Amino acid sequence: MSGANGSTWRNWAGNVTARPTREVSPASAAELAEAVRRAAEQGLTVKAVGTGHSFTATAATDGVLIRPDLLTGIREIDRAAMSVTVEAGTPLKRLNAVLAREGLSLTNMGDIMEQTVAGATSTGTHGTGRDSASIAAQITALELVTADGSLLTCSEKENPEVFAAARIGLGALGIVTAITFAVEPVFLLTAREEPMTFDQVTADFEELCTENEHFEFYWFPHTGNCNTKRNNRSAGPAAPPGKVRGWIDDEFMSNGLFQVVCSLGRAVPATIPAVAKVSSRALSARTYTDIPYKVFTSPRRVRFVEMEYALPREAAVGALREVKALVERSPLRVSFPVEVRTAPADDIALSTASGRETAYIAVHMYRGTPYQAYFTAVERIMTAHAGRPHWGKIHTRDAAYFAEVYPRFTEFTALRDRLDPDRRFANAYLRRVLGD
Repeated sequence: MSGANGSTWRNWAGNVTARPTREVSPASAAELAEAVRRAAEQGLTVKAVGTGHSFTATAATDGVLIRPDLLTGIREIDRAAMSVTVEAGTPLKRLNAVLAREGLSLTNMGDIMEQTVAGATSTGTHGTGRDSASIAAQITALELVTADGSLLTCSEKENPEVFAAARIGLGALGIVTAITFAVEPVFLLTAREEPMTFDQVTADFEELCTENEHFEFYWFPHTGNCNTKRNNRSAGPAAPPGKVRGWIDDEFMSNGLFQVVCSLGRAVPATIPAVAKVSSRALSARTYTDIPYKVFTSPRRVRFVEMEYALPREAAVGALREVKALVERSPLRVSFPVEVRTAPADDIALSTASGRETAYIAVHMYRGTPYQAYFTAVERIMTAHAGRPHWGKIHTRDAAYFAEVYPRFTEFTALRDRLDPDRRFANAYLRRVLGD
């Protein structure tokens, strides 16, 4: 186990920094447990950090920072149970690549695959899906080191009350050391990307959600234009995007040119509406077929800050129209598209889709651009609809609010009291969102 005096830790977006007392990189669950026990003896808090893709201070600590760089790799692929067990620090992109080589796949995933499996699941990372839910909802078992330094495994059969909560545990119940996911034989998805007007996509939203296994769309502020994406299972054959077209759409348009457009918008905000109209019209339809992770995920090189709220699905279109009206009547200049996705109800205590059919509305701002006015105004709209903010994205809500919008909130906090009575895993963010 390597340890070092803490240097400054920064998240991916650069909006959160922390100065831990020391950093530790355990190479096993036993070494991690020892690091937790040692921290307890010294009266220090402990937080595990992934790749820093959260925009909140969920992993920040002035105590012991656990880096999972050595806790990586596939422990076991069980073809009889159709499951894979992976170390907590394994990046999603590595898991996806290994599964594909083995002829297997997760059922659904988000669009970024840089995160560690523990970081992504602990904060409720999700994609979009009519029937298939977040990455955490695909967990069948997990292992975690609790505050007293013991190793606890949980599943539907073993410690089921911990399993019910710990799949999205915010790092508050213990430090996850390994995760078992349900997998299925690899399949093909056909992606159909198509521009559509804001009025049409909002009018047909319910239909588009029910007719497609995975539907999402992006609205370009200052315009009436959207880009829609429908992903459905396909009998094949595979027909990935051509190399040139793929590079133009995924690298030049989505990263290179977009970076230039965002930089221009940050320097001269007045240019944003005109540029948005041109760039949103430049999108053209395309259809391609590939294995899941090559369809669901895309590179994200343009850095930004983000706020995302989960709403009851029936409230989403009304809320989005309110956001559009807000942008149109205000001096705000927004260069980033607004993203809308869906998820079925699930049974995880602090899942943003816990107990209700859900739609997500995500707003972004280019890194370095003042975002507070925009996010504050959007958050007011979302909370009026009993919205639940993504745990890893910017928001201002606290425990009193969450107790109202999560029916099982007290179930989670009671479990936290039992597993971490001395708040070994606490930090300022958890004190705000879970109470003390």
